[in-house]
Amino acid sequence: MLKKYFLPLLFFFIQSIVVAQSISDIGSIKVDNLSDAQVEELIKRSESSGMNEQQLFALARERGMPAGEISKLQQRISAIRSGRRFSKEDTQEKRTQGRQVEGMDEDFGFDFEENRYEDPYKNLTPLQKKIFGYTLFHNKELNFNPSLNIPTPQNYSIGGGDQLLIDIYGASSQSYDLQVSPEGRILIPNVGPIQVGGSTISAATSRIKLALTKIYSGLAGSDPNTYMELRLGDIRTVNIAMAGELNKPGNYTLPSFSSPFNALFAAGGPNENGSFRHIQVYRDSKLLTEIDIYDFIIKGQNTSNITLRDNDVIIVPPVRNRVEIMGPVRREGLFEVKSRETIADIIAFAGGFKSEAYKERLTVTRKTDAEFKVEDVDVVNFELFMPQDGDVFRVGQILNRFENRVQASGALMRPGIFALEEGMTLTQLISKADGLREDAFLNRATLYRTKADFSLEILPINIKAVVNGEADDVTLRREDVLNIPSIYDLREEYYIKISGDVNKPGAFPYGENMKVADLVLKAGGFKESASSSQIEIARRVKDDISGKLAEIIRIDIDKDLRISGQNADLILQPFDHVIIRRSPGFQREKLVSVEGEVFFPGEYALSNTNEKISDILKRAGGLNQFAYAKGATLIRKNEFYNSPSENEIKNQNLTSVKSSIARDSLDRTEFDKILLERIDEKIEEKGSDQANKKGGLISDDFRRQTIQTIAERDSGNIEIKTTEMVGIDLQAIITNPGGANDLILQEGDVISIPKELQTVRMRGEVLFPTTARYRDRSGFKNYISRAGGFTESSRKDRSYVVYANGDVQRTRKVLFFNFYPHIEPGAEIIVPRKPDREPLSAQGWIGLGTSLATLALLINNLTR
Repeated sequence: MLKKYFLPLLFFFIQSIVVAQSISDIGSIKVDNLSDAQVEELIKRSESSGMNEQQLFALARERGMPAGEISKLQQRISAIRSGRRFSKEDTQEKRTQGRQVEGMDEDFGFDFEENRYEDPYKNLTPLQKKIFGYTLFHNKELNFNPSLNIPTPQNYSIGGGDQLLIDIYGASSQSYDLQVSPEGRILIPNVGPIQVGGSTISAATSRIKLALTKIYSGLAGSDPNTYMELRLGDIRTVNIAMAGELNKPGNYTLPSFSSPFNALFAAGGPNENGSFRHIQVYRDSKLLTEIDIYDFIIKGQNTSNITLRDNDVIIVPPVRNRVEIMGPVRREGLFEVKSRETIADIIAFAGGFKSEAYKERLTVTRKTDAEFKVEDVDVVNFELFMPQDGDVFRVGQILNRFENRVQASGALMRPGIFALEEGMTLTQLISKADGLREDAFLNRATLYRTKADFSLEILPINIKAVVNGEADDVTLRREDVLNIPSIYDLREEYYIKISGDVNKPGAFPYGENMKVADLVLKAGGFKESASSSQIEIARRVKDDISGKLAEIIRIDIDKDLRISGQNADLILQPFDHVIIRRSPGFQREKLVSVEGEVFFPGEYALSNTNEKISDILKRAGGLNQFAYAKGATLIRKNEFYNSPSENEIKNQNLTSVKSSIARDSLDRTEFDKILLERIDEKIEEKGSDQANKKGGLISDDFRRQTIQTIAERDSGNIEIKTTEMVGIDLQAIITNPGGANDLILQEGDVISIPKELQTVRMRGEVLFPTTARYRDRSGFKNYISRAGGFTESSRKDRSYVVYANGDVQRTRKVLFFNFYPHIEPGAEIIVPRKPDREPLSAQGWIGLGTSLATLALLINNLTR
């Protein structure tokens, strides 16, 4: 048991010791031997010590951690932050079959910890982003790692740590895998040491071949039968010193194939004060070359394509001359200039002018010994003007105006913008616009002219006279705008309206010589309910101050759209309103229902408007032997019931017809196909006016809105029912048909006649709400006792009974006595709850006592 817990604790203790020592002894850590938990603990330890990741890597470099291990540590930390875990197989997968760097991991470049799909320059300051070339060394998509798997360069200088592969083939066959010693020698078995350090591949090949002729004589002579090939295997690393104005100066261990660009990329490139055009490479304390990064960025020329060697020094001096260019150029920013470079070179660095740039002149803000000054440089001096350090060049924009624009709008065939030509006139502009449209208003057009002081001048033009040569043509100026209105722009849009019992009521475009029959045709014809007589036309009244609102014209028209009478040739005028009345003899069927204990239950159509309950019962065959007349009730839809509109009823019926035709697909005739198309068109039509109105009368709508507003104001949340029960005395109706108890039926009424009921229900504030069997001569209190009696919170004097037919009777109170309603079969007893009352507070009792004392004192004074 002790072992079970001791071993994990011992492992955790050892792991903690390793991590605790890892910061101080970070130089000796092997990253591949660390677990993810240990790397995470290392990160936490460094953060608790106040170090960020870059400072941790710098500490590791100072403590002697190899560059390959630092690169691995960077990758492990990046993988942990991105959610990826480490496995031993990862190291094996990274190894390729190609050339490796001795003592380094393959990924030795400048590491970026941010997500590669984020903004690559989000960590740069605005000043750094403005420096031309600065982002080159901070682009996560750009990689300056040298290619290791290239053919062996013949000019490669061999050094200690390189791997040389020697292949002998031909008459003899042999392979040698040799490592160059720190002294620059290789040791060939049976031959001895050969000095190759500092030699090129070409020179070393000759030297080795000469040495191998001692044991392979076939290599020598003019006609050899044995051949030798020298290849470079794994390469060594070189130690480069990076100094000066760099983001990360220091010593860097790089592959021997590296160029100065690889070293600059590893060091993060020049900083804000560093030069991009005078980067110096020293070898053996002598200046080897000077690098201009602009040549690479602008021209793609890598003039510094040299191979670095051990102990090379790269120095980035401070920037000498830096200027800024602003405005509409392709690439704004800060640019470093050399001596004898001009403004033309700076514009080339900036990618040239944008299309909206004013290219004739630049403005230069220059610093003197005491103050600023401004100079203007014309385009002819761009090749001559020499920039100075701190100059700011500003490029202007072209003016937002046109030098030769005229416009034409309105009733023209092709209105738009046109080029103003010398001496161009109004008629020529109309001709360019392909002439006047047929609806052009020719008596007056408007020419809007911008004067020299930018004020607006309006010139009225008689287009008809100008076009016919009866008036002088007008010579146009820059920015003239000609507007020729349409005759329809100068009047109200004409329409005509039809409402009432037509299939598609609404407003329609007015046409000359339009008659009522034409308008009815546009409206889809009459409905079956339409009256062909007493059609009214309401016409607007003009120039009448007598108070007359409209002129009413009545006409008669038959179903075949033939007009008769004195107004048979009446021509409609704009804004006429044609009203089609409903025929007084048209009535849509209205249905009521009878359910329950009658001989023929179901739906019944009302035969006349004053048909009563007794009439429908007679048609239903009367009550059967199981009916309970006292429990009969009438269910009626109230004003809250949203009954379908006439158009919805019509669409429902048409949909039913469509379904019937679709079911009989085998027997479908050509008539059925055409009918289906017509039905689809009818269903899609949106009706309006009264035909599309839901419910009954407008007064019902008003009553419903009023009741709903009051209910919401009083309770805030109320459930409004759309149907209600009307208590009826069916026995009295049967005994005296047509009497006072016999109600006139309405559409949607339901007469419900139950079977004989034998129970009584108790609900509300009783101890055990239940349903009990009805007993003759049992009273209200007897049924309450059968429910356990009243609760303490019951309000006895407010109890009431709901009878089976919907009638309600309440308890009556006389003096101190309650007189309860009588009970019938099917009744329901409701006992309400007392309202909750808050107990009287101490202040209330004090106030009550004070009032009683005052009242007693007043009575005492009165008795005296």
